[in-house]
Amino acid sequence: MPFSRELAPKLIPDSEALTSAMVGIGMGFAAAAVGEPNIEDTMFFASVEAIDRNDLRVVAMLVSWFGVHHEWVHADRLTKLVLANGSERSWALWTALAKWQERDRRYARMARHYRGPRLDLLASGAEFQIRRHGEDPRFEGSCLRVPANLLRDRSSDVVSPEQLARRHRTYHYRLMMGTSYRADCWAALESEPTLSAAELARRTYAAFATAWQVKRDFAIVGAPRRRRPPRVPRTSG
Repeated sequence: MPFSRELAPKLIPDSEALTSAMVGIGMGFAAAAVGEPNIEDTMFFASVEAIDRNDLRVVAMLVSWFGVHHEWVHADRLTKLVLANGSERSWALWTALAKWQERDRRYARMARHYRGPRLDLLASGAEFQIRRHGEDPRFEGSCLRVPANLLRDRSSDVVSPEQLARRHRTYHYRLMMGTSYRADCWAALESEPTLSAAELARRTYAAFATAWQVKRDFAIVGAPRRRRPPRVPRTSG
């Protein structure tokens, strides 16, 4: 059976599972974390919860998290995931977030996608709030109008890159190797070395060729790293 590459998850998490996944990538909700969830899947489903279901807590947390960690997000896959599966409002949210981080050129395609009229984050009362407080500077001039003081933005709401690298293997390898499918494949093999190339590709959304190459390279250098170093005899004197 030939390998068929997919870029979207097959299962949609329920609210409880999504909250645990968001905690797993470093968002400060009061819930137990699931271990090492897929970063882009979690971000996409969080944006659906945030913008399509009008959950301002999730909007605030997602924006704060993106401000800290955008450099280590797989921008190309996230863009494809949003464009293929998102609503118009989610396109607007991600276009606005990409414009906010426009210095990171990996988000250039996403920043150009939504071309419709400006949308209000609030279902009602946005005009009054903006006249009173102005616009949130992170969204000012973008396709999404967000009143200032609406979204909580505290550094304590999200973990730092150093903290997330200690608890999330994929994030750790993205810091070491650069944000790429290769880094994701390597992290997956560290966790489960017996994965076949096809299963490795499916779990990480990578191309089969990338997964095969990583599995080959891991076999070369992985085994020696797992061996205990030889003991050095003590010398007297």
